[in-house]
Amino acid sequence: MNGLIIGLACAGAAFILVSFFLPNKERRIEKELEELSMKMLQENYQIQKKLKIIEEELLIGDMSVNAPQRAVPVNEILINQVVSLDQQGIALPQIAAQSSLTLDQVKSILAEKKR
Repeated sequence: MNGLIIGLACAGAAFILVSFFLPNKERRIEKELEELSMKMLQENYQIQKKLKIIEEELLIGDMSVNAPQRAVPVNEILINQVVSLDQQGIALPQIAAQSSLTLDQVKSILAEKKR
């Protein structure tokens, strides 16, 4: 009976010693989870950075569309072309398209020449 108790105590001690040398699955899983978490954070940061760049580009695009256009001086050749096309009876949108001017510029040129 004493031999049985001593044998069980030795087996228990041996199992405890062996458990120290076996790889710990929980630590491995924790490490993998931490690595995965870090990858997710890095990807999230990169996506947010790209999204911020895209938003800035869209805002710049919106600002350029909404920005008031500066009055660009029109040279005499274009003015003469606009007046000539108007005298031929061509519609104002077509004159604007042919002369690469806006409809407002065409109207202002014709208003100045009719004075």
